[in-house]
Amino acid sequence: MTVTAMPEEQTIPSPAGRERDSAATSVTKALTLLDAFRRIGPVAGVSDLARATGLPKSTAFRLLNQLASSGFLNRHGTDYRLDQHVFELGNCVPMCTPGDLRSIAAPFLSDLFANSRTVAHLAVLDDTDVLYVDKIQGNTSVKVPTVVGGRIPASVSALGKAMLPFGHKAVIEKILQEGLSRRTRHSISAPGLFVQELAQVRQHGVAFDREESALGLTCVAAPVIWHGHAIAAISTSGPTGRFDPTVLAGKVKAAAREISALYGAHMRDLELDREH
Repeated sequence: MTVTAMPEEQTIPSPAGRERDSAATSVTKALTLLDAFRRIGPVAGVSDLARATGLPKSTAFRLLNQLASSGFLNRHGTDYRLDQHVFELGNCVPMCTPGDLRSIAAPFLSDLFANSRTVAHLAVLDDTDVLYVDKIQGNTSVKVPTVVGGRIPASVSALGKAMLPFGHKAVIEKILQEGLSRRTRHSISAPGLFVQELAQVRQHGVAFDREESALGLTCVAAPVIWHGHAIAAISTSGPTGRFDPTVLAGKVKAAAREISALYGAHMRDLELDREH
């Protein structure tokens, strides 16, 4: 006797399920539009945003207007820009809240700027990039092409090289697999030389960028360490020829060490509060 297999039972989504899926899809598309501003810039048109996200122009237009009506975007004619709701959300990120990383580091960045009159940065590692968290500069400081919230490949930055040797082995391997970035003719392109430089950073606790990220710019950075892991780095930068990074290396390293101690104490206090 031949047994005929019964067809597999198919589950038809309920109306409520279809509605949830549609809402989730719309949320994802709206977030993709917001994220596109990181690549395009502070002001963008519907066509640019649709092209950057791969969304139909009609879909992008509808979602952008919804984001504008919710206060996340501001519409100026045919262009859109991020509104203050996004700014408020960004400052709710833990590293930006009172008592956390940015506020702990801020006085030390100010001291570095006051002592050197150069540009001071605080940054964290995000995958293979350096993400700038804070920046202090004056009217007479050299113009450094960085912005808070901006990013740069870690391999060409003193900030990145300061963090990589301390608990970021997987990131180093990923950078080497993907190939070293080249921003200028001075960027390190040989994997062996890059690994050697990171070994020197781990030994001395300080990293340098000698025109690797931008021509005419020299930088010195040191890591902020917690439990042997670099959670951030601070740096100071100046014009090549008028800025000797070795002179400020000790001060940058000392400031990073103090930030590390204060951040560690802050985290221990938080752990004690949770226990009680």
